Amino acid sequence: MRMINIKLNKKFNPAWIIGHRGYPAKYPENTLAAFQAAIDAGAVMIELDVMLSRDRKVVVIHDATLERTTNGKGSVADFTLAELQQLDAGSWFDAQFADQQLPALSEVLDQVNGRAYVNIEIKSDAYESHHPPDAIEKQVVELLRQKQLVDSVIISSFNVKFLEQIASMKQAPAIAFISENPADEKTVQMCTRLKVFSWHPDHKIVTPEQVELMHARGIKVFPWTVNELEDFDAMQDLKVEGVITNDPMLAARWAGMNL
Repeated sequence: MRMINIKLNKKFNPAWIIGHRGYPAKYPENTLAAFQAAIDAGAVMIELDVMLSRDRKVVVIHDATLERTTNGKGSVADFTLAELQQLDAGSWFDAQFADQQLPALSEVLDQVNGRAYVNIEIKSDAYESHHPPDAIEKQVVELLRQKQLVDSVIISSFNVKFLEQIASMKQAPAIAFISENPADEKTVQMCTRLKVFSWHPDHKIVTPEQVELMHARGIKVFPWTVNELEDFDAMQDLKVEGVITNDPMLAARWAGMNL
C-alpha cells in the first residue's frame, strides 16, 4: 500500500497519533509486538530508534546498552545483529513477551508495510564524524530507497549533523529535529536552512510562540511524550500537527472525542 507523500499530506486534524517506540504503555518498547499494537490502536505513525551493531547492521533499540530492555549486558555496538537477536527483548516488561527480539530496521519496515508512516530516530551515539560509506544515516536512506519508502518516512535526530548529512542527499526523505530546549531564532534558521519537515520538542517546553515560530516557516510540530488527557488537550489548543505518545489507544480515544 502506497501512502500519501508525507511532505504533501495536509491532513492533521485531528492531530496525528504517533506511537512512541510503538506502544510502550502496554508492550515492550521497540519490538514488533509494540509496533503492531500501535498500528492496531490507530497510530498514524510509529516512532522507533536505531543504532548500529558490531557488524554494522541497523538494529532497532533506544539505548546504547542492553541492560534496560533485554537480558543482555554491554554495548549494542559490541555484538553482531545475529547475537543481538538471540536476546530476550520482552520478558523485562512481562513474561508473555519472552518471544520478542530486537528487530532489524528492515523487519519493522516490512511489518508496517505502508499501514502507517514511520519516524526513524537515529541515536546520537551512532554518529561517525568521518562519514564512512556504511554510516548509519546512509544505510537508513538506502534501505528506504530499496523498499520505495522514502516518501512515507521521517528521519529524526537530536544531532543536527545527521540532519545535515541527509539533507544534502538527492531525493532525501523528510527530516525532523528533536529538542529538549525551546526553539530560538537560531534553531528556526537551522530548521529552515535544512528544510526540516517537523520539529519534535519535549511537550513541557512548547508554547504558543514556539508553535507560531515554526508554523510561520511551514514546519510541523510533533511534541513528545504526550500521555495524559490534559496534555493532549493542551497540545490541541496549541494546534500542533501530531502527538508522540506512549499510549496510542488512549490518544485514539482522545482524538475521537475531539473530532
